[in-house]
Amino acid sequence: MNVFKKINLLALVGLLTIASCNKKAEEKEDNKAQAYIEDVKQEYAPDKRVALFDVEATQANDAYILKGESNLPDAVSALKEKLNAEGISFTDSIQLLPTTDLEGKTNGLIKISVANLRGEGKHSAELVTQATMGTPVKILKNNEGWTLIQTPDGYISWVDYGGVIGLTDAEFEDWKAADKIIYLNPYGKSFEKADLKSQPVSDLVAGDILEVLSDKNGFYEAKYPDGQKAFVDKVEAMGYSDWVASVDQSGEDLVMTAKKLMGLPYLWGGTSPKGVDCSGFTKTVYFLNGLVIPRDASQQVHTGKLIDSTKNFENLVPGDLLFFGRKATDSTGERIIHVGMWIGDQKFIHSMGNVHISTMDTTSADFDEYNYNRYLRTKRINNQEGKGLLYLAKKDIFMAKKDSTSVKE
Repeated sequence: MNVFKKINLLALVGLLTIASCNKKAEEKEDNKAQAYIEDVKQEYAPDKRVALFDVEATQANDAYILKGESNLPDAVSALKEKLNAEGISFTDSIQLLPTTDLEGKTNGLIKISVANLRGEGKHSAELVTQATMGTPVKILKNNEGWTLIQTPDGYISWVDYGGVIGLTDAEFEDWKAADKIIYLNPYGKSFEKADLKSQPVSDLVAGDILEVLSDKNGFYEAKYPDGQKAFVDKVEAMGYSDWVASVDQSGEDLVMTAKKLMGLPYLWGGTSPKGVDCSGFTKTVYFLNGLVIPRDASQQVHTGKLIDSTKNFENLVPGDLLFFGRKATDSTGERIIHVGMWIGDQKFIHSMGNVHISTMDTTSADFDEYNYNRYLRTKRINNQEGKGLLYLAKKDIFMAKKDSTSVKE
């Protein structure tokens, strides 16, 4: 092929590509149904991390075919109502989740000390968050050894088959009704016998929750979500009901918990004592004090009460969350990219490289100028109400609520 033929061929390919792109753009512009899909998505699922509405419309003659999947029945119904109201013909081929092939096992429990949850169903995908043992999840669908789940804070992600067990409604209610323990040491082990020298069964981390069968020689006899049994040192754990009644998110307790995690390595997507990112750290600290907060810094910033936005740290109290990032400009929006927790004395603790303490004292030798310069605001979570804040003492996701009628005489 000579150089002129090659140039002509490249030019032809370029023209065909442009024509194809123009055609797709015209089709998208003429796609009336797609505009309503975007409206519904904005209303019901503006944050894809916690709501799934992956729907598109393709034209077929004078009608549309709605394809995709969603875990939001109300959103799907709203879309169909809008299309019907506008006289737009369509065929509904949207897959509602959970899928029917789950055979009723739409409840799940994390069954290992820490499960890695990913953005896609493959080990090479981004680690987006983690969940500790005993965390109840909603199971949405299975695909080739991976399960799409939704955690109590609403996060939607994928876990491999080794991290979760599916339960029917009846099985899940039995689990919720059972007595439990919560492991409180940053990390440790369970054992085959009530003896620290016996064979370990598995590792454990702070926040792991297991059924308790009995106690023996200073150990809890515990049952894992998958049925295996082991013994847990009572010094390192506590009855779950007693624990829930004892925690109150006080500043002193939050600081004490945070300092127990000092030096923990930074891990993108980490929310456990095996590694934490910045928001994973604040989330873990609050969870170990009985409060579930949103997963990411950009979500956490929308909870609680505004305390400061001018670098006036006098009104801050231990437990307040400090947010950092980029301020909004005429052409770009604000971007929250970091969070830490105030501990008092002009200091905050955060995960950046590792979990460590920094100071906002401009006269100190170890003044954190970098974070001081990108500081945006402080929010108070303690004793606040609102979307995304789940107090375990009020809305217990691990235990069935007990009332007087259920107590046997």
